[in-house]
Amino acid sequence: MSLEKLVSKYVASTEHALKKMETVENSINVDAEDIGKVVEYVKAYLKDAKYYRDKKKFEVSLASVAYCEGLLDALKLLCLIR
Repeated sequence: MSLEKLVSKYVASTEHALKKMETVENSINVDAEDIGKVVEYVKAYLKDAKYYRDKKKFEVSLASVAYCEGLLDALKLLCLIR
């Protein structure tokens, strides 16, 4: 898949998610277990990024590491990690 098609796929997927998204009132009740689950996703995306980098599939690697960084950014913005 070309980089252009990959980007278009992720843009469309994100636009779809934003359209379906609903804000949940008073929803910030997060414990260490919940944070740990997100961190496991971070680690999995990082592992995928390294795997695809080593396979010279840089488009997929870039997407994986971008997901990884996005999750970390979200945790930081919510003041759940330092």
